[in-house]
Amino acid sequence: MRVLVTGGAGFIGSHLCDRLVDEGHEVIAMDNLVTGRMDNIAHLEGGHRFQFVHHDVTEYIGVKGPLDAIVHLASLPSPVDYLEMPIQTLKVGALGTHKALGLAVAKRACFLLASTSEVYGDPQIHPQPETYWGNVNPVGPRGVYDESKRFAEAMTMAYHRAHGLDTRIARIFNTYGPRMRLDDGRVVPNFVRQALRDQPLTVYDDGSRTRSFCYVSDLVEGLHRLLLSSEVYPVNLGNSHEISIIDFARQVLDVAGSSSPITFVTPTDERTQDDPLTRRPDISRARELLDWDPQVSLREGLQLTVEWFRKRMAER
Repeated sequence: MRVLVTGGAGFIGSHLCDRLVDEGHEVIAMDNLVTGRMDNIAHLEGGHRFQFVHHDVTEYIGVKGPLDAIVHLASLPSPVDYLEMPIQTLKVGALGTHKALGLAVAKRACFLLASTSEVYGDPQIHPQPETYWGNVNPVGPRGVYDESKRFAEAMTMAYHRAHGLDTRIARIFNTYGPRMRLDDGRVVPNFVRQALRDQPLTVYDDGSRTRSFCYVSDLVEGLHRLLLSSEVYPVNLGNSHEISIIDFARQVLDVAGSSSPITFVTPTDERTQDDPLTRRPDISRARELLDWDPQVSLREGLQLTVEWFRKRMAER
């Protein structure tokens, strides 16, 4: 196939580019490099099956030649980013998705939208199935990201119904691994960075909030299987193993061999406003439709992630 990956220089996007190139596909990675980094795809440059295009997907997207698939990963998923750039976040979810869908129609390409577990908001159903419509605060600070993805899902389905476009929707839960930014602001890079610097691990409130962490290679496998499937409606992709943040902090310390203390803090900024108390995907549909189940244990994934961060920090 010839595949366009928007957000291709980002954390997940770059790993997906790796997978597609390894499978023998021709890949065009498109990124405006606001949060993506060329370091993530430097090893692919120069290859005859890979091309990078520096472009903002909220502007008209033109790609020469045929396209078999478009994977729309361009986004600002970190609270650090979407709180600093709220309008850009809404624009990439709305205008960016609109431009990418228009290109898919023009090229008669399959379109895969990377949505998010954030469409469920602070869930009142646990674990979260795809049939749950969510509990999102549209006017809260997190709403710019949550609603941008909800709108993107609605637009994707509208293009499927109105234009007969072949579409897929992946609802991605917390994903971690190498190539995450040190300043990403999310819990994995925060804890790993603090542990490796022997700084206190800052846990919000009492640490009882829960998350479910999926290693990036498992997530990419799920995206690849979904792309090759015929499923139109949303599919959760995430690890169903749920863990409290305090227990996760202890695991990071153990894997990193760190003696950092754990400090409990009361959050005072917008990052944690409307922050979900629980997060665990119901992945029954992914198991049934894609024969997909995460294979990398949390400890194994953390070992790989900590080692990558250790090397990156040593280079600085």
